[in-house]
Amino acid sequence: MLAGVGWPLAASPRRASDVIALGPDRVGLSRMAMGTGTDAPNGSSNQTRKLGLQGLADLLHYGYDRGLTFWDSADQYGSHPHLKAALGSVPREKVAILTKTHAQTAAEMRADLDRFRREIGTDYLDIVLLHCMMEGDWPERRKGAMEVLEEARDRKIVRTHGVSCHTLEALKTAARTPWVRVDLARINPAGVAMDADPQTVLAVLREMKAAGKGVIGMKILGAGELSGRLDEMLRYVTSLDCVDCFTIGCESREQLNGVLRRLA
Repeated sequence: MLAGVGWPLAASPRRASDVIALGPDRVGLSRMAMGTGTDAPNGSSNQTRKLGLQGLADLLHYGYDRGLTFWDSADQYGSHPHLKAALGSVPREKVAILTKTHAQTAAEMRADLDRFRREIGTDYLDIVLLHCMMEGDWPERRKGAMEVLEEARDRKIVRTHGVSCHTLEALKTAARTPWVRVDLARINPAGVAMDADPQTVLAVLREMKAAGKGVIGMKILGAGELSGRLDEMLRYVTSLDCVDCFTIGCESREQLNGVLRRLA
């Protein structure tokens, strides 16, 4: 939940609607992603629960009309059908869709790719991440799923792939693993809901950037704990040389407008 949307506007050198090319596969998308997974442990989220199917679809379209062409979803959030509803009025090729999977084996990954595409109503997925890596040896644990994603990228079913990380060891492994082309990492200046203190995390993210990987920031507002410091958090993330883009889960047009005004 965002707070302080009536505060004085903060100057920023970067805009939410800036178009960037993410990672070695150069996926075109807006600097800010519209997140759909606030408080989303078991197949639903604040966005899906509060807004419903058409309400979230309308919010995604509202953001699209304001230059936000990056949609952040996951199987765990239950937001795939909401993206499908939004695609009823937004051209598929104009948005980049990110989703996340808990698949470990090759069979599970193949099944997820087929199901995700049906649920979203698309022939391809722009970014698919292995969701919530916590072990340092996750490449050994997820080898089958990784091989299928690599094959899917070759077949253009998936444009690029990577991981989201929830421990420092998992993050360090992602930095040195060539298979990872995009990483979703927790970052804010207060160290809230992060894998380590900001400077430690930034060192790993700079290692990723040096290796040519794309970096997406998440937990920009510390899972809501830092929402009262919105200006400061946005200035911070947009100043980083090792974060290409970031995701924020807004739950209303008012919240979204509050962010966009600060990054206009």
